[in-house]
Amino acid sequence: MRNHEVFTKQSLLNNSGEINEPGWARSQIWSYQKDHIQAPKFRIKEWDYYMVVHDAKEDSFAVCFTISDDGYVGLQSVSLLCLSNSNPWEHTETILNVFPMGKLNLPETSDVGHTKYSDERLEMKFYKDEFSRELLCSFKNFYNGKSLTANIHLEQPKMDSMVIATPWDKKHHFYYNQKINTMRASGRVEYDGKIFEFDGENDYGTLDWGRGVWTYDNTWYWGSGNKRLGDHDFGFNIGYGFGNTKAATENVIFYDGVAHKLDDIKIEIPNDMDLYDMKSPHYMETWKITESNNRFEMEFHPILDRAANMDFKVIVSDQHQVFGRMSGVAVLDDGTKIEIKDLLCFIEKVHNKY
Repeated sequence: MRNHEVFTKQSLLNNSGEINEPGWARSQIWSYQKDHIQAPKFRIKEWDYYMVVHDAKEDSFAVCFTISDDGYVGLQSVSLLCLSNSNPWEHTETILNVFPMGKLNLPETSDVGHTKYSDERLEMKFYKDEFSRELLCSFKNFYNGKSLTANIHLEQPKMDSMVIATPWDKKHHFYYNQKINTMRASGRVEYDGKIFEFDGENDYGTLDWGRGVWTYDNTWYWGSGNKRLGDHDFGFNIGYGFGNTKAATENVIFYDGVAHKLDDIKIEIPNDMDLYDMKSPHYMETWKITESNNRFEMEFHPILDRAANMDFKVIVSDQHQVFGRMSGVAVLDDGTKIEIKDLLCFIEKVHNKY
């Protein structure tokens, strides 16, 4: 087992522009400072991505918000997904910005500061208070000439998150990432005369906070979800393909605010024969997820494939973010087995050149 947990507060990068101490932590132990990066501004990638999910069986839905500055391109995105088994649908609207290169002034930490984006169509604001987050969005002509608005509150008491500092096998390239699960969600999204309400007791939001210098051509797998299990908050984060994970993986179970570290995860999509093959996998058939120590053994039953493809020659993105329900067994650090049934979540396979 190679999961090196870091406890000492330190700068993320040393004087050579490399990660001081690769590994994982439960909070942002590392201090990210852009002026320590020894790479061109157009190669720096920064984003805040939120997903908020309401699970009510036949009336389930989700909303996703992204503010990103990826150096020579910015991708500001909102997705609305209706996840009923009988009639699932989604729409994603994305605004591209050319050469933002730091002009969005995304915060260097997730603990303080606000993330904002505004143009003539879209206004998004992510506010951070001591124990909560506020997500505000107004998107004109989001879909079919109709606008979308959102006002969502996420509770974030003191609890573990998943933070990882990962080098790439290329000089001055690194990935600094935090996933915060099981933030209880309340508020609403309004679109086309319908109100999508989050109830504050059983609904959750997740933050994916990323900063780094990536290599050009990458394929990754990533999955995340949350669920209220009786009186307990349960969540998970799994993934690979984000650099050299020799020091630590990002695979974690969250249970009542405590992170339980997993080792290697394998995500098996039917007919997924090659890392870079995005066309052949049978995304809407049952997937299998296993962990090297048998601590996360799941079946994933897809409901909706949020597929997106963008090809601007230099910038290419082929995404399959698949939403569905997961069932199986998760095992905590002390050996306690947690039975999971029909947890609404997503797993994605993404290939990017950017």
